[in-house]
Formats: sequence, structure tokens, C-alpha cells
Amino acid sequence: MTETQDLRTFWEDRYGAMTDPTNGKPSGVLERLATGRVPGRALDIGCARGDDALWLAAKGWTVTGVDVSQTALDIAADRARTAGLADRITFERHTLPETFPDGSFDLVSALFFQSPMAFDRASVLELAARATAPGGLLVIAAHNTAPRWRMADHDHRPAFPTPEEDRAATAKSGHVWREIEVGLSAREVTGPDGEIDTVKDSHVILERVS
Repeated sequence: MTETQDLRTFWEDRYGAMTDPTNGKPSGVLERLATGRVPGRALDIGCARGDDALWLAAKGWTVTGVDVSQTALDIAADRARTAGLADRITFERHTLPETFPDGSFDLVSALFFQSPMAFDRASVLELAARATAPGGLLVIAAHNTAPRWRMADHDHRPAFPTPEEDRAATAKSGHVWREIEVGLSAREVTGPDGEIDTVKDSHVILERVS
């Protein structure tokens, strides 16, 4: 089995085993940055079961949602049809960075786009930066630490990139950017048994100047 097949198999199995519905809420960083922005074309990298894509479409954006798992995409597409948003969202299966959606976008998000399976994250972020239209917003967020109840789960724990690493990947695009946020932020999370912990997220949020 190749690395690409391993990646696809891992995420098909992961989403196929999920029985609980999503919470239906967008990522907080996306909601904060996209609210009030004039809707245009949006690219949601690693869209999973569609929470962010559906929220953007409901706010007037024309969305392309991308994921490696067809199972996740099928669930997201069914949710879009149920919500009456199917005409505003296109879902595409891509094993990034081997394939990548065509076109340029006014908003590109790669939120918590991490995997315990090896893949070329830096190349994906470079492609994401290249796909950001002039004047467009690039929003990258990643887990930088894990809550204590997940620290022992070595088999299913992704690598934790730094803001500096993600920013360096976007710089390879050759575009000129205005830095809005590049750094770490802390937030409180609740575990499966009600336990509380504080985790850190990496944010790289850029606006393309040229």
C-alpha cells in the first residue's frame, strides 16, 4: 500500500467510524475573520463533514470544500442539500498536494489541517497561498499542543507545526502579504469526562497585497 493509499484509508476509516453528528458550528477563528467580510469565492481545505463550508455558504460565499475522504464529503454534501445550500457549495476529493482545486479564491482556509499520517503539509500551504486572490484572506490554524487526555495517544496524534513553519510555507508563493496574525493563542477545552485543560493553537492569518 502506498503512502497516498495509507492516508486515504486512514481517513475513510476514521470518518466511517464516526456516528455522532458534528456540532454544526464554524471554527471560531473563521467566524471571527469572515464575519462582515464581503462574500466571494472561498476554499475550505480539509472540510471534513462540512461545518465551515456550510456556514460560509449560508453567509453568501460560493464555496469549494476539499477533503481526502469521500465518506466525509458525502456527509457534507448531504448536509448541504438538507440545508438548501447545495447550489453554493462544490465538494471535491483531493489527496493534497498531489492534486489541488483549480482557480483563485477570496478566502482560503486551512483550519486544523493535520494528520497522524505523514503528508507534505508545507507544500499544501504553499498551494493554498498561491490560490489566494489579490486582496484575499488566507487563514491557517493548527493545534500546537494537545490536551492532557490525548497526550498518550501517540498513534492518532498529529504533528504540531509552529506559526513560523506555516508562515515560511506561505512565503514560497512569491506573493506579498499583510500579516494580520502570526503567533499562538490559548483556549480552554473540555474532555470526554468533563475535565478542563488549556491548549495552544497556531495562527497564520494573511491578506494578500499583490
